[in-house]
Amino acid sequence: MEEPFWYALTEPQRADLLRIGTRRVFAAETVIVREQEASDFAVVVLDGCVKVCTYATHGYQVILGLRDAGDLLGELAGIDGGLRSATLCALTEVDALLLPGPAFRELLRAFPDAAALVQRTVSARLREADRYRAAAGAQTSPQRLAALLLSLGRRYGVAAQDGALLIELPLSQQDLAGLILASHRTLGRLLEQFRDQGMVATGRRSLLLLDLPALRAVAAG
Repeated sequence: MEEPFWYALTEPQRADLLRIGTRRVFAAETVIVREQEASDFAVVVLDGCVKVCTYATHGYQVILGLRDAGDLLGELAGIDGGLRSATLCALTEVDALLLPGPAFRELLRAFPDAAALVQRTVSARLREADRYRAAAGAQTSPQRLAALLLSLGRRYGVAAQDGALLIELPLSQQDLAGLILASHRTLGRLLEQFRDQGMVATGRRSLLLLDLPALRAVAAG
């Protein structure tokens, strides 16, 4: 896995970004930017988790990704000043560095290697979107949910009893449905099946992965 943008910068580059940027703390469930908004600052996540989403017809939420400490967000608007292509929402409390567009662009011109890191970020997001679309077309809903739970376990899980993994990231069922491109009803039915089969246990905004081998088998189809 490639090093996140912030950690891949040199110390002088980070110092320059801290100089031109503004630190802000966003409470959980706070919107940082809205889709179609006319703002041009880029965002570096210093701590916490951000949900990147867009809304289709009838208010259906599609989650494009979860971003963590070190990630750069809003880079396209920061570069070209266009309207926001997605909504950024703090999933947990987020400590962020807001980088005004003009100063951000000037810094990228001064540091070509930092500009290359931004281009790497954009390319990685495009590849991620391609994989996301391919999975939606080629995998069943149970496969996508099992793969998502395993991915969340690797990124956010902490060891629990008997080899289980506890995920305390505050994802709602609507969030999970948006991450696997399924309806809320389908997600609820799948979670019920996974619970009945002893693969997961669910709590209020928490998930316990009980049977990792079984989840891997479902994900593999």
